[in-house]
Amino acid sequence: MEQLRHRLADHGDLAVLKSLMDAAISENQKPFLSSDQIASSRAIMGLDSQLVEDGTYFVIEIGGALAGCGGWSRRATLYGGDSTSGRNAAFLDPMKDAARVRAMYTHPNFTRRGVGRLIMTLCEDAARQEGFREIELMATLSGEPLYLACGYRPVERVEDTRGGAGVPLIRMRKRLEA
Repeated sequence: MEQLRHRLADHGDLAVLKSLMDAAISENQKPFLSSDQIASSRAIMGLDSQLVEDGTYFVIEIGGALAGCGGWSRRATLYGGDSTSGRNAAFLDPMKDAARVRAMYTHPNFTRRGVGRLIMTLCEDAARQEGFREIELMATLSGEPLYLACGYRPVERVEDTRGGAGVPLIRMRKRLEA
């Protein structure tokens, strides 16, 4: 099995990250969503360049190929890309707020190879180092099994209709152990 390598994303990665996200949204959600819901997912998900700017967004490579990406945030926005409405760039208070896991995507050619688990570990470790005691995320149906396996628990089930067809999402949370 090839080794997974990680690094922080930079502005030179933006185009290839968008391509990976499109492939992941298109293919990885097929078993869970209708084609209309997948189209709606593109309107409410995607690249949040603030994460790259903040230095909290990771790229995972296998054999030199981009296998996945994801990050965490100390800002209030829970999910969504650059063009998603309702964003909030306010900083969170680690003593009372949960850090956010954001914009996790695995390329369809690299699923079930540890990409998502590595991203989760990197995000949780970084958030813990900055003093956060809890971490949360907004899961897609395709991501829910990974997050459950990583110790996250459902807090709220919602349906986002901003893209047209309703997309089911699950807000999940985890306590970060010291």
